[in-house]
Amino acid sequence: MKTNITTTTILSLQTPCLVLGIFSDQNLSGSTAAVNTACKGGLEKMRETGDIQTAAGKTTLLHHLQGVAAERVLLVGMGKAKEFDAAKFSSTCQAAGEQLRDLAFDTAASCLHEFEIKSKSADWRLRQSVIAIGNANYFYTATKAPKADGPKPLKQLALVCTPEHTSANTVLQQADAIVSGYNRARTLGDLPPNICNPVYLAAQADEIAAAYDNCSSESLNTTQMQELGMQALLGVARGSRNPPRLIIMRYNGADKDVKPIVLVGKGITFDTGGISIKPGANMEQMKYDMGGAAGVIGTFEACAKMQLDINLIVIVAAAENMPDGDAYRPGDVITSMSGQTIEVLNTDAEGRMVLCDALTYAERFNPAALIDVATLTGACVVALGHHASGLMSKSDSLVAELLAAGDEIIDRAWRLPLWDEYQSQLDTPFADMKNIGGMPAGSITAGCFLSRFAKDQNWAHLDVAGSAWKWGTQEGATGRPVGLLSQYLIDQSGK
Repeated sequence: MKTNITTTTILSLQTPCLVLGIFSDQNLSGSTAAVNTACKGGLEKMRETGDIQTAAGKTTLLHHLQGVAAERVLLVGMGKAKEFDAAKFSSTCQAAGEQLRDLAFDTAASCLHEFEIKSKSADWRLRQSVIAIGNANYFYTATKAPKADGPKPLKQLALVCTPEHTSANTVLQQADAIVSGYNRARTLGDLPPNICNPVYLAAQADEIAAAYDNCSSESLNTTQMQELGMQALLGVARGSRNPPRLIIMRYNGADKDVKPIVLVGKGITFDTGGISIKPGANMEQMKYDMGGAAGVIGTFEACAKMQLDINLIVIVAAAENMPDGDAYRPGDVITSMSGQTIEVLNTDAEGRMVLCDALTYAERFNPAALIDVATLTGACVVALGHHASGLMSKSDSLVAELLAAGDEIIDRAWRLPLWDEYQSQLDTPFADMKNIGGMPAGSITAGCFLSRFAKDQNWAHLDVAGSAWKWGTQEGATGRPVGLLSQYLIDQSGK
């Protein structure tokens, strides 16, 4: 979806569809009021008679309104004015985008960013509306051709702004970059595992990096990882004929002496559970177990498009977890790259195994901040559902920065405790630690496990098991936490 700014007056703007907002309990204002006047109070009358749906996220499509050059007007309900906040604004724009994607035209113009929100600037409203509409415009076609009578995603979206909004084009460039990152992450997540395997992820990283002069990408193969002592990552990969890769992407946007931010993503491209095999029902959903990898790769692309004034390194621990005759077993004791030994009690706790070696590898870059992202635990889905990512860290300042970034871009996280009292659940007489801590506080003990491999780092862990993809009637990858991480990098840029 391409975007552009237009300053054409609202009544003379020629477009297949003009998108306006309307509250249920407030006088019409801005462009909506102008259209209402042009059609001699028609919008107000239809609201009074209930012919326009004004509940938040509900839409009404009107054709050939009097006095308006636009062929159609899509009215988007915004609910009650007193209840309208940043989150509702974003979800309303998302609903508008979903409707636009499913209609019979591929070009539209939006005025939704006109509506004021407490403590949010005009730049924020413009950017967030584009991100939300762009996200809603996503439509998977990689392995399924679109139907002639099916959804028609927007190819062009114009944002109606006044000439005084001089920063609009800059804001739009940033929004477009973040949408590109989301789209990359969603496509990688939705691809089937026979296509999106570790080697494919490495090729995608190379393709992204090759598009920018200040980016590079490399991947370590099995032999190179063996030489480094990455027995935890390689142990997970042993049962699969698809070889693992440790992918390293570099973006150089600041001076060489500026410490990089390092993002580490869990890239389990398919997870059977290994010898501790999962139930057959819904196992196909385990193609989404590389959601953390997809998220950090998408964030890298967004950063490169924005050309932020930072240094960024993305590391992806990519492997497939299969129950072959050579697969690692419950009861095995494995020595990680750090030298710490791990007793495997459950081979389905494989994400932390690949991440621990990636975190140790990341130390060589002397990161300013080290953040791992993983669809790590079902327990996090139970705790937080699909609405928030789980956030764990011993660094209050890093937590505050990540939470603020998530709130700013409406890709929110929630902090879970990482107290030392939980560490004892990982004790075992046979190794330095075991790879699961039992049923109680499963998400937290997984975070405790990872913390042992980032002891001297400014480190945080994001569990995106519930936020990176959804299942049910709207199954699919969400691209999160591309928004949160992109905003965090924007906030860190130039520091």
